[in-house]
Amino acid sequence: MQQGTITKVSGPLVVANGMKNAKMYEVVRVSQEKLMGEIIELEGDEASIQVYEDTTGIGPGEPVFLTGETMSVELGPGLLESIYDGIQRPLALIEKEAGSYITRGIDVPGLNYDKSWDFKPTRSKGDSVVGGDILGEVEETSLITHKVMVPPTIKKGTIEDIKSGSFTLKDVVATIKDDEGKEHEIKMVQKWSIRRSRPFAEKKIPDTPLVTGSRTLDTMFPLAKGGTACIPGPFGAGKTVTQQSLAKFCDAQVIVYIGCGERGNEMTDVLLEFPQLKDPNSGEPLMKRTIMIANTSNMPVAAREASVYTGITIAEYYRDMGYHVALMADSTSRWAEAMREMSGRLEEMPGEEGYPAYLGSKTAEFYERAGYVSCLGSDDRSGSVTVIGAVSPPGGDLSEPVTQNTLRVTKAFWGLDAKLAYKRHFPAINWLTSYSLYLDNIANYWKENVAEDYMQVRTQASNLLQQEAKLEEIVRLVGMDALSAKERLVLETTKSIREDFLFQNAFDYVDAFTPPKKQYWILRCILSVFNETSKIIDKEGFEIEKLLALPVMGKIVKSKEYAAEDIHKYEELEKEIIKEVAALA
Repeated sequence: MQQGTITKVSGPLVVANGMKNAKMYEVVRVSQEKLMGEIIELEGDEASIQVYEDTTGIGPGEPVFLTGETMSVELGPGLLESIYDGIQRPLALIEKEAGSYITRGIDVPGLNYDKSWDFKPTRSKGDSVVGGDILGEVEETSLITHKVMVPPTIKKGTIEDIKSGSFTLKDVVATIKDDEGKEHEIKMVQKWSIRRSRPFAEKKIPDTPLVTGSRTLDTMFPLAKGGTACIPGPFGAGKTVTQQSLAKFCDAQVIVYIGCGERGNEMTDVLLEFPQLKDPNSGEPLMKRTIMIANTSNMPVAAREASVYTGITIAEYYRDMGYHVALMADSTSRWAEAMREMSGRLEEMPGEEGYPAYLGSKTAEFYERAGYVSCLGSDDRSGSVTVIGAVSPPGGDLSEPVTQNTLRVTKAFWGLDAKLAYKRHFPAINWLTSYSLYLDNIANYWKENVAEDYMQVRTQASNLLQQEAKLEEIVRLVGMDALSAKERLVLETTKSIREDFLFQNAFDYVDAFTPPKKQYWILRCILSVFNETSKIIDKEGFEIEKLLALPVMGKIVKSKEYAAEDIHKYEELEKEIIKEVAALA
């Protein structure tokens, strides 16, 4: 291996000369300890390298070895159920080889090359194939079938040979001769550069909601499959619990969870809890369709920057198989802080609040890799990557650069509110500041699959919550007595929307997940009280207290406990509401 010489060490940044043959983003090995690094700046024969490991004790005069490779991930069977660090080193394997602490310079493969997998071909010898075509299948877990694909780099070719049986990742399972006569040996593993997005045939308009089971998210601020969402909020507002709840209950087939620069104790909780969680659809362990990337705040800062790219490259790989993938990044603020530190050490001109001037373009580049796409290949299949990024603004200040740059590129904003969290209202998503730009895209889906008037019910609830905010100002100034009966009805209805619909206990077995039809009926029953009362409220002798004392009001509170399939109970409840409210007249 060719080598250069270290001239300067500044934390995770190493500067070396004698690097004239080096390329941008090339992986290098630093010092005799062979620490992994990546070239992030080149000037003449001098290279600036971000090192993914602790550089303590490394000094000028030590060698730097070129590898000729870019920072890549290994893609193949065995990704699921794995827990990696930011540069795809399996933590379980590191512990086995080096104990409880990550030893400097340790080099372990991202996948198990000794394990045999049962490969079942879906194509035959002599078949014509193009990049992205599925050659065969491997049962990776009981929940996910891994599809072995023709690498995107092969444009077109013919299968010369294809095998069936038990193979390791080192074995050749097929041979393809391309149109230029060159033969390519296909193994079950591919390597892909993390900073280059994987190609696809066409990007589609997202028109199918990602069903999360959260009433606040699904009904009020929905996210489409292939969409992007931002969850900003101060410490303790519930970002991590919200993301874990989404990972457990959303109807994506594969979950990629990135703990990017989170506190060690928080990440430990995630790593201990996730393997215990059951997939609500199959009853199998949730880890059977999950990949975790754990990069805590005490790990080297450069690896934090790489972790989000590692995660989204793995997500794109499963998307290319035709799966719907949800990626949770917790938190992108720590990723931006890593960029700020590296930028400062490179002595670049700082932008707002010390962040690099390219913060906006890097953020956009990451979120742009989400999408609902037609996959490469001759068969017609679609897949999606949905990206949900948590942002941790200092002191909950949403005007800071990371939040603002994220808001420019994401279409769903779920703003967490510390005041709601202190009131123990969870999820603490502020219904006045949050929004979703996917409502129009998925309106037809709700109409066809849930109810014709779904959007009208949702819009009415949203309008009433806006009215409540104005009325609360009046109540603060002059008291409740200044309000008319109709205004009091608005306040009582919105109280029911907040407490009986928006409030949801993520740790309660029944309440944690609510299917869309059940969400619709709970909200419809609450609004039925408002609509029916509005017809008689102006009649003489009407008192709001009598309405609140009706037996049916208690039943609305308990309607969350109805089983999802018992829709007839909601229909009966609505008839009861109409009958009892009409009796007040």
